[in-house]
Amino acid sequence: MRLSQMLFVTLREDPAEAEIPSHKLLLRAGYIRRIGSGLYAYLPLMWRVLKKVSQIVREEMDATGAQECLLPQLQPADLWRESGRWDTYTQAEGIMFSMTDRQQRELGLGPTHEEVITTIAKDMIRSYRQLPLHLYQIQTKFRDEIRPRFGLMRGREFIMKDGYSFHTNEESLKKTYQDMAQAYSNMLRRSGLQFRAVDADSGAIGGSGSQEFMVLAEAGEDEVLYTEDGQYAANVEKAVSMPADAEPSPFATFEKRETPGTETIDKLCKFLKCSPTQVVKNVLYQAVYDNGITVLVLVSIRGDQDVNQVKLLNELTKLAGNYQAKNVLFLTVPDAEAQRKWAAKSLPLGYMAPDVADDYIAGSKQVNSKFLRLVDRTAVDLTNFVTGSNESGYHVVGANWNKEFPLPATVVGVRTAKKGDRAVHNPEQTLHSARGIEVGHIFQLGTKYSQAMGATYTSEQGEEMPFVMGCYGVGVSRLAQSAVEQSYDKDGIIWPVAIAPYHAIISIPNISDGQQVEVAEKLYAELNQSGIETLLDDRDERAGVKFKDADLIGIPYRIVPGRSLKAGKVEVVERATHKSHEILIDEVNSTLKQWIEAAVS
Repeated sequence: MRLSQMLFVTLREDPAEAEIPSHKLLLRAGYIRRIGSGLYAYLPLMWRVLKKVSQIVREEMDATGAQECLLPQLQPADLWRESGRWDTYTQAEGIMFSMTDRQQRELGLGPTHEEVITTIAKDMIRSYRQLPLHLYQIQTKFRDEIRPRFGLMRGREFIMKDGYSFHTNEESLKKTYQDMAQAYSNMLRRSGLQFRAVDADSGAIGGSGSQEFMVLAEAGEDEVLYTEDGQYAANVEKAVSMPADAEPSPFATFEKRETPGTETIDKLCKFLKCSPTQVVKNVLYQAVYDNGITVLVLVSIRGDQDVNQVKLLNELTKLAGNYQAKNVLFLTVPDAEAQRKWAAKSLPLGYMAPDVADDYIAGSKQVNSKFLRLVDRTAVDLTNFVTGSNESGYHVVGANWNKEFPLPATVVGVRTAKKGDRAVHNPEQTLHSARGIEVGHIFQLGTKYSQAMGATYTSEQGEEMPFVMGCYGVGVSRLAQSAVEQSYDKDGIIWPVAIAPYHAIISIPNISDGQQVEVAEKLYAELNQSGIETLLDDRDERAGVKFKDADLIGIPYRIVPGRSLKAGKVEVVERATHKSHEILIDEVNSTLKQWIEAAVS
């Protein structure tokens, strides 16, 4: 392609709406164009990148025996109601675009396709002889993000590969799950990315085990905790660790003390001259279940620890049946306005005890009349601890469970693991932290969807059995931008060779120079003919402008037919290192071939 004929516009300044380097560079280099909030046009250079990423994904999926298909983007609400996820996706998470057609039928724009694929399996797979089966697609997805940002990282429309497998048993599922773990590692390695596979929370998708594939980058939205021995890595939402040991309590007897202005742990510990490891803090949450019932949740946890809301949400989902519900729609820390809707009297916030009275809750049909009391494992073994007194300005010291305070019946593990904690698998290892961009996620769904939707097959013994399912997703457009976030410099993008839109760009310094143009045209034809994808910058621009644009768009190799032509050579500059080589014109083709093959091997 000749740049003079291409839709090619670059910007010298960072666009105002761009927040992270990759977003700025993709806009500046003319790869994408913002059309609306979270909506981007993929321009010619970007589309070439996306096609290359898609091809790598497709090849690795096909190599596992998975079959490609294409599923509808419009999905009937009835399918989502069958699985129990319609309210979760349209209300709780609120990420599904929903609409009503002219026949008053409710529809959703697909954020994911578990319901559709399960329906297909239900209708078409009858016998165990048809299993296992693995279908995948590369498709546009839609999610109504609360705050679209970072360009293609968190948009409202994006390209994704999602795959679904069907099995007769867990053993078969685990084999495919391991095949996908290897295939995803292959995809990222072939795309030239540094990544880490980590244990993850399954979220609204559900199921048992799941694993995320994180591209390591400072701008990553996710925190990854890992050990240097390579034996453990997890998203902070899922990570577990051993907290620091609690210090001995300085209080031997139980008493109530005046502690004015100590509504935070730091202030309290300074006032009492004690360690936060000997404090039981009591954190209030408000959970709204999918049947409309609000439950007030009191979590007692050690003072130096923080509640992980993802872990808490999972625990509350397990308890949904106690409230005749299936899922949690909302989980929040209730602000003053929320409290006014259910509080019978003002709560002693910052001074609550584990036994704060249920009569703080005004009874109603929508609000459960009792606190759901949970205790984190970090607080269970504390003795002579400090906690609130249920009176503003006062705490108690020297308290003990089952003496001054009843130990809550439900013990949970909801603390947030953090950098510096000891590893569970080896206490001599400590957790380290890195930022990551989630580009892939694989799940062992089990029978969650098949049971809910009545999707069964006939077993060898003639029984009707629910499918055992797996789910596997890769964000194609997100992966492409994460490559930029991981590899750039002050001059622009540095694409990995495997997914760069073109391998080489020939920049003619002076288009009025007949020899330069002649050599450029000759090389342009030869390189493309031999499979080296090459751009020709034949614009009537200054050499400096062309060189800056070549660096900005990140093409791996820049060829300059300039002063070295007198010696029968051209200059070839490696974008990643800025290293310059003078190469004989007749050897450019073979040299680039060797470099490209080495880069993608």
